[in-house]
Amino acid sequence: MSGGDSMRRWKAVCAYDGSGFSGWQSQLNGKGIQDAIEARLAEVLKRPVRIHGSGRTDAGVHAHGQVFHFDATWSHSPDKLQRALGVGLPAAIRIKKLGAARPDFHARFSATEKCYVYRIVEGDTDPFNRPFVWRIERAKRLDYAAMVEGAARLRGSHDFTAFAADNGGEILDPVRNLTGLDVVQRGRKLELKFVANGFLYKMVRSLTGALVRVGEGRLKPEALSRLMAGGVRTEAVPTAPPQGLFLRRVYY
Repeated sequence: MSGGDSMRRWKAVCAYDGSGFSGWQSQLNGKGIQDAIEARLAEVLKRPVRIHGSGRTDAGVHAHGQVFHFDATWSHSPDKLQRALGVGLPAAIRIKKLGAARPDFHARFSATEKCYVYRIVEGDTDPFNRPFVWRIERAKRLDYAAMVEGAARLRGSHDFTAFAADNGGEILDPVRNLTGLDVVQRGRKLELKFVANGFLYKMVRSLTGALVRVGEGRLKPEALSRLMAGGVRTEAVPTAPPQGLFLRRVYY
């Protein structure tokens, strides 16, 4: 089916290994994932194209389902545009879906919820997993039950200022509705799954860091409630490293 010759809005879903990039957002050094996609789109469409993502991911963070949109004229099928875009991209980036969207669709502002997962391994792991997990080396296992109790205290609608980092701008509304926070244990592997209507800057990595401290016995589960009520970021909340974090899905 032809996409027509008029300007229209396109929606795409992509996956990427963020290890070699400076994050999603376009950078002056040209090493953002956005830069790579825009450069390839400019080659395909013969003109500069700005894409708009559902949100930023930090340097070293990965995605299974980042969503972006752009406006372009394309006279062939969506499948052909998807193939043309994918051919010249770095191997670390894959376009999973691409199709026409409603004119009022916005990858960021139309989103209702996002799902992130954070992966942890206790002890060593094979070299194929190491770039994609937080390896925690300690003699004693993490207290899984305490982490589950801590996660229950974090779910719901709260001011998450105590679990966010300063990104250089004022946060107009730090309240987020964390509808899901699950801690799943499989042997020495842990997966933390976060679902919310939005996330503050480094919020998922901060919540992960705090929950790991609970698992280590350095924080009590009830301390998370006190930290949240305090509304101030303190040294009690570390930021987990980026490589274990994945943007799994964006909901619309």
